[in-house]
Amino acid sequence: MIQPQALLFNLLLLIDKLLQPTLPPRRGRPLLYPETLFLKALVIMTLRHLYQVGEFLAVIEEPDMASLKALLLDTQGRFPCRRTWERRLTSLPDSLPQRIGVIGRYLVKHLQPWIRSGRAVALDSTILHASGGVWHKKHRDKGEVPHSRIDTEAAWTKSGYHGWVYGWKLHLAITVAAVWIPVAARLRPANEADNNVAEVLLPEVPLQARYMLGDTHYNAPNVMAACRLRGMWPITTKRGAYPHTDDGGEVRRVFHKLRSVASENFNEQFKAIFNGHDRVPTKGLVATQRYALGAVLVYQLVLWHRHEQGQPLRKGLKACIKAA
Repeated sequence: MIQPQALLFNLLLLIDKLLQPTLPPRRGRPLLYPETLFLKALVIMTLRHLYQVGEFLAVIEEPDMASLKALLLDTQGRFPCRRTWERRLTSLPDSLPQRIGVIGRYLVKHLQPWIRSGRAVALDSTILHASGGVWHKKHRDKGEVPHSRIDTEAAWTKSGYHGWVYGWKLHLAITVAAVWIPVAARLRPANEADNNVAEVLLPEVPLQARYMLGDTHYNAPNVMAACRLRGMWPITTKRGAYPHTDDGGEVRRVFHKLRSVASENFNEQFKAIFNGHDRVPTKGLVATQRYALGAVLVYQLVLWHRHEQGQPLRKGLKACIKAA
């Protein structure tokens, strides 16, 4: 039986195996510490529910955490100062979508989720409620913030299921197969249109994918054009009164069922594991991106680890992650 601490160590060691994404060149001084060191810190923060840099640094200095702290030293045995931790963990969300895409493509290659099914991905967004209450429109229009706990970087959206919600949207691309693999992710304010975010999700989708399944939000010209660039067939639900009797209606109904099963079940599982049904424990776009995208990264790493150990990829994930 794998002990919880050993499981956390194994997840951190997988970070060293990651392929590096192609990132745009940066200006200024060369980076002294490798990015993998801060990715390891993000995994620890996500699994130990540490959402502020100060909390993380206080916990990592505890005597019981000495073995974990040793994994956060560079090749010369140096531990970054507090200012470096704050700066690098603040900039980390900028590169997380590319890193999630790299791991997603790696998992698709080695787990082969589409070996017995069509090569489809489902695009969807799930709502995360902002912390600290809501910023009502009457106050927002006047520029008034009634309470300092209100997250002014979040936004309003209207959901057919939840009604009006103040918060964020986690946009995901997931394999439609026997195992649900998140292959692309973005966290944006809730008022950003799904079809606009889809344009930046699709470039991270594995080239093997041939079908993009989405709801009516993705039935937009820009999404269709982005799919054609990737050589994918977009299949989305159609606007208008039901039932649709046009040619292709029955086919779309089958694909919509497949999309719904993959997206809704994954979203429910993901939120149950990372407490996504509650209000997010963070404030501000950067901190919330680090929380949500870090959770996606951890989910991918756990799939990777369980695949290497020959363990089930759908059963026991919640217990495994909670144990770590």
